[in-house]
Amino acid sequence: MATKKRRKRRRSRSRSSVDRRQLIPVLMAVFLIIIILLIMGINYLVKKYSPTDERMDLYTYFNLEQGDEAAVIMEDELTEIRARIIDGEAYVSTDVLYEYLNPRFYWDAKENLLLYTTPTELITAEVGSNDYSVAKTKYTESYAPVKVDGDTAYVALKYIQKYTAMEFEVMTDEVNRVHILKEFVDADTITVKKDAHVRFEPDIKSPILTDVVKEDVLYVLPKEEGIEGWTRVRTKNGFIGYIRDKYLGSEGRETRKPNYQEPEYANLTKDYTINLAWHQVTNVDANNTVLEAIAKTKGLTTISPTWFFLNDNEGNIQSLASQTYVNYCHQNGIEVWALVNDIEYKDTILDYEILSRTSSRQRLVNNLIAKAIEFDLDGLNIDFEFINGESAKAYLEFIRELSIMCRLNGIVLSVDNYVPADHNMFYDRREQGIVADYVIIMGYDEHYATSPEAGSVASIEWVREGIENTLEEVPPEKVINAVPFYTRLWEERPKTDEELAEESDTEEYIPYVLSSKSYGMDAAERVVSEHGAEKTWSDECGQYYAEYEADGNTYKIWLEDEESIELKAALIREYNLAGIAAWKLGLERQDVWDVILRYVN
Repeated sequence: MATKKRRKRRRSRSRSSVDRRQLIPVLMAVFLIIIILLIMGINYLVKKYSPTDERMDLYTYFNLEQGDEAAVIMEDELTEIRARIIDGEAYVSTDVLYEYLNPRFYWDAKENLLLYTTPTELITAEVGSNDYSVAKTKYTESYAPVKVDGDTAYVALKYIQKYTAMEFEVMTDEVNRVHILKEFVDADTITVKKDAHVRFEPDIKSPILTDVVKEDVLYVLPKEEGIEGWTRVRTKNGFIGYIRDKYLGSEGRETRKPNYQEPEYANLTKDYTINLAWHQVTNVDANNTVLEAIAKTKGLTTISPTWFFLNDNEGNIQSLASQTYVNYCHQNGIEVWALVNDIEYKDTILDYEILSRTSSRQRLVNNLIAKAIEFDLDGLNIDFEFINGESAKAYLEFIRELSIMCRLNGIVLSVDNYVPADHNMFYDRREQGIVADYVIIMGYDEHYATSPEAGSVASIEWVREGIENTLEEVPPEKVINAVPFYTRLWEERPKTDEELAEESDTEEYIPYVLSSKSYGMDAAERVVSEHGAEKTWSDECGQYYAEYEADGNTYKIWLEDEESIELKAALIREYNLAGIAAWKLGLERQDVWDVILRYVN
């Protein structure tokens, strides 16, 4: 029995031993799994909370392909603009030059010339040459100021910098890039206190843009809402990204001063209020009417005879100038600012053809100056009314180049402009106001000869708005507002059945045919009186209005007279303008001059 119990205990111990031996591998496996899970957890936590060392692909960041293209950082913004690195120099296209750097440069694509004007000199660079000329003096650079590739002209930033308040730095170490600075305002800086990374986004998992080391100086950019613990910065080598605040040290301020001082344009402005009138001269014999025309005026300081016309597309002019005329005006203390226009042969002579080529544009300038000197003119008045978007840059270059010659010869330069509107902003009154002596607002033709509706030639609020909009771009001491000595009689003739039948269903229904005819002050009054029309004053227009029926037609007229002109003349004093002008001599009533004199003395 005892033996039997001992055998049973031995079998039990044997089974326990087997069970323990079998359990050990299980426990080891469980332990190994725990270790693995722990390692995985630690790795997960490390990956989750440790900064990535992934680096941003810089060609992707700068949106570049390999080649001579260079990204452009303008101030503190990475732009879509592209420069080119050519022969080790950075170049930008003329489009970039105009829009972002200096619109006073002018590229003549027809004659392959790059021009720049100062108040007294014309600077010229030819394509591919290292030489450029200032007036008649030649200079040489170690690079070509302008190069052409296909239809695109490129200008060296070094050359642009000679005449522009700007700084730039070219970097070609990792990818081609250029940093350009044009806003010379003090900048906030911050010093790096420990080696760190600048990242693409404010996140430790965001790719690294570049490395910074202790004592590096960064430029601090405006803070963004909702971002804590990070600062947006620009590095000196052109990267814009984020750095953790814990790596940043002392703040600072960098003072920036421009390397180039814009020249001041000395103007030949008068120390009295201008009282100008245009004198329409259509042929040489018409010059003889000047005695009679002036005799009817009072206080006239300046007369502008319509003497010069564009004569061909090569810059030659037709002249009706008269020395006797000038002498008579000077004897009466009146200056002569001869007008040149682009109206006379507008169907065959094109502003763009003349002005876009340097040779013909300068021929025009030289011809005008030669006539001004020959006839002892006091000024030139430019009245180009057919400029469009295509010819606008060339027109401004013409005004700039003409202003140089006028300034050097003591000739006043005035430029006529439409009342500012969206469709004529390319005349660039701001630039005119810098380079020319006077900017004249043609404050009439609110409703012009072929307007789709009848209305005033110059209602008072329309005139006021034109002055205020001009003053946003031109200083008042250079602004002359022109008033009309004429008005228009509008005729509304009912359409015939045949005319109505021919109209499309999509056309706006207008039951009459509208036409107009211009009248001087006395002639307009006679028309109203002859038809027994009653005049009523319109506060809205600042004019008398009359309407009558005759021969089945309706006639409407907004009169210009002493009262309407006085309201307009009063604006000269209200806005401290340089003066008043009037179109045209011979259409006014003599009493109008007494009205004008109240505001120009």
